[in-house]
Amino acid sequence: MVQTARDLFAAAAAEDAGRFKALTTADFYAYDAGRRFDGMALFELIKAAHAQGRRFEWTVQEPKVTLTCGAALLVYVNRGAVGDAKGMQPITWLESDYLRYEDGRWKVAFLHSTRAAP
Repeated sequence: MVQTARDLFAAAAAEDAGRFKALTTADFYAYDAGRRFDGMALFELIKAAHAQGRRFEWTVQEPKVTLTCGAALLVYVNRGAVGDAKGMQPITWLESDYLRYEDGRWKVAFLHSTRAAP
């Protein structure tokens, strides 16, 4: 489950739409930046930000997993950075993923991200 979250971030960073979609459920959605993003909308937002020169670094740290019959809750601290060619600024997010076991693998059904207080 932790690796699935890491792989999802890697797919977004690499703009690998096929991989991102393979790591999410058909009904995937996310809460981020104060909005809801359905399906590939979060991926498209990240891709558009990349096109404008924005860069992101994400990590999954201090993971805690709660597992029940084919579903899991993953909560973690994401210590990363946001920036551009001029430099990166460290940012910490508090995040959670709801995952379901589908087609022989864990997939993210829901992602919630909130920026941590400084």
